[in-house]
Amino acid sequence: MIDEAVAPTAGTETLIARLHGLLGSEGLLHDEESRRNHSADLFGAGGLVAAVIRPASIEQLSAATRIIAAAGLALLPRGGGLTYVHGYVAEQAGAIAVDMRRMNRILDISERDMLVTVEAGVTWMQLYDALKPLGLRLPFFGTFSGRGATVGGGLSNGALFLGTARYGTSAEIVLGMQVVLADGAILHTGQTAFPAADRSFTRTFGPDTTGLFTHDAGALGIKGIVTLRMIRAPAFTDYLSFGFDDRDVAVETLCEIGRSELAEDCYMMDPDKTRQALGGPTDLVRDAKTLMKVVSQEKGLLRGLKAGAQLAMAGRDFIEAGCHSLHMVLAGRTREAVEGDMALARAIVAKAGGRELPNSIPKAGRADPYSPLDAVLGQTGDRWIALNAKVAHGDAKALVDAVEALIARHQPALDAKRVVVSRLLTVISNHVFSYEPVFNWHDSWLPMHHASTSAGMRARVAEPAANDEARALVMQVRGELIALFAGMGAQSNQIGRTYPYAQVMRPESRALLEGIKRLVDPDNRVNPGALGLEG
Repeated sequence: MIDEAVAPTAGTETLIARLHGLLGSEGLLHDEESRRNHSADLFGAGGLVAAVIRPASIEQLSAATRIIAAAGLALLPRGGGLTYVHGYVAEQAGAIAVDMRRMNRILDISERDMLVTVEAGVTWMQLYDALKPLGLRLPFFGTFSGRGATVGGGLSNGALFLGTARYGTSAEIVLGMQVVLADGAILHTGQTAFPAADRSFTRTFGPDTTGLFTHDAGALGIKGIVTLRMIRAPAFTDYLSFGFDDRDVAVETLCEIGRSELAEDCYMMDPDKTRQALGGPTDLVRDAKTLMKVVSQEKGLLRGLKAGAQLAMAGRDFIEAGCHSLHMVLAGRTREAVEGDMALARAIVAKAGGRELPNSIPKAGRADPYSPLDAVLGQTGDRWIALNAKVAHGDAKALVDAVEALIARHQPALDAKRVVVSRLLTVISNHVFSYEPVFNWHDSWLPMHHASTSAGMRARVAEPAANDEARALVMQVRGELIALFAGMGAQSNQIGRTYPYAQVMRPESRALLEGIKRLVDPDNRVNPGALGLEG
């Protein structure tokens, strides 16, 4: 049944008719299933949206926004929909969801300028696949969820991982945008803010207007078209893995490798996370495909066969219980440069007392960098929610100690409810440490879990029964961790409506943010509540 709060009225029926005339049947969804799917993320459901628009161009997006503005309804922009922070989920019913996935064209690849311009609904995987045959790549080139996650969503939510240890996050690679504002106007940022410029080749001719719309949780406008910088794909790539028995030593070693700028990817897993990475049910078809990708990505047949053989021989059982495993992807223009970086990394680890392990995890990860969307669930159909905090390297130990002390206080209850907490640690460029606790528990699925998983996944694992007690415990610990992060002045990505932002800013800084919001969205209709901006 349609929620009474958004039952059709003469006004909404007129609005839907106008939007249908503009967007067509593919561009407008107002059946109940579509509305419910677009009213929840991987964290939970919110108010039921009145309709879903799916524009196919920035012109359609602009025109539809003008129609919706006249009706006075809120707009909730989303990309792949894979957030777990209520990034596009409002408490109030009756808003219009803006699904950007039909705006998925790569508009221009300029090898001469090393620029690529895309519509915001392009996925990271789609862009990677388009650039790879040209020997090109983005510096940061997406998230594990990049098979479904979009460029626009990543820019809104501080996307990071692939390439992050050397090149930073999505925010560092965008040079200009075309953003649709609340009234339908199209705002140009970067160099194309000047009519005489026909491309966004820089973002700092004057104040950085592009930066305003990065990591904004979609609260300031709807990203329509973006220009990103490219690099030539590294000619040589290699992989290292190490093990540590002592957590503090492992954390400090991770930070030192980050400071040394040796890797494109550098991350560490605690024993639980390592076990998850290696211990899932064996999928012989997927394992075989990964093995072939490892072979094919190596330069030269002999090296490829050797790499494949090493991966196959390593198997899944080479890490002892209690091991904190550190993994690196190293890349460069020459093999000598990569081998030099590997030697430096080995020296850092040897000094810290770590031991080298088979490099199966980073090698397999880069062979198939974008996880199947089945990964929105655990291997046994369990749900998961991640939290993240980012601090300077000098604060890494204090953050880890505080988080672990908080989790330890709840460990008996977590064990009783069969909630597993694992950790993923990463470095961002050479100056940021990131700590990500992940909670896994068995519970009923949300609409996004059903929509994102494959038929094979749904056939292999049954949806668990609702588990209100475990869910409530996860949410309690989650809330305490979020408060801890804020108290330490940590940064988080995917701010959405979960992490306090405007609420914890200095008054002068908050006044600036609120002034910008009033200018671009005076009626607070674009993703109201995101960033803590309530109007």
